[in-house]
Amino acid sequence: MSFRRISILTAVALLAMTLAVGVARAQGSGTVADFTLKTAANADVALKSYAKDKAVVVVFLNPACAFSRLYQERLASLSSFYRSRGVQFLFINVPINLDAPGTATPGEVELPTLTDASQQVAGLLGVTKTAEAVVLEPAAGGFAVRYRGAIDDNPQVAGSVQQAYLKQVLENVLAGRPAGVADKRAAGCLIKR
Repeated sequence: MSFRRISILTAVALLAMTLAVGVARAQGSGTVADFTLKTAANADVALKSYAKDKAVVVVFLNPACAFSRLYQERLASLSSFYRSRGVQFLFINVPINLDAPGTATPGEVELPTLTDASQQVAGLLGVTKTAEAVVLEPAAGGFAVRYRGAIDDNPQVAGSVQQAYLKQVLENVLAGRPAGVADKRAAGCLIKR
């Protein structure tokens, strides 16, 4: 066998292994058993109560974070669109490393947020920034993490988005396909630990 053939076969084998690893990472990045959050009315919301849904999107926000405010309208739209398709959105208000008080400005969308007083969920899901999203899919023994990261590639200008990561992952999961991408680095405010 010639050196050229061996080189080509080696390159093809490396490419196949790279693709296999990427698909495996996108298909499963761990499992989450359950967690409980509080509503504004102090009622408990447990992740396991969404086991019959097709997917659960957990989004970490803070009203003092400009990135959270920039994404509110897009997140409200995604939540509304995917609700009828069996996808639930949980918005968690978390503290950030910023001392400015945060409130919505007039005309801004107010998302129904949940509270994670112990901050266990951000740690459990490996989230470090607001606005960062995690897509969970019901699986045996809990929920499989299908995606963690940015909502899209342009937090500042919704009209200039070229890659809608969260939407692409949800479409793939709903179609029974691998997520396509396991994670994308989110731009945002650091969550206070």
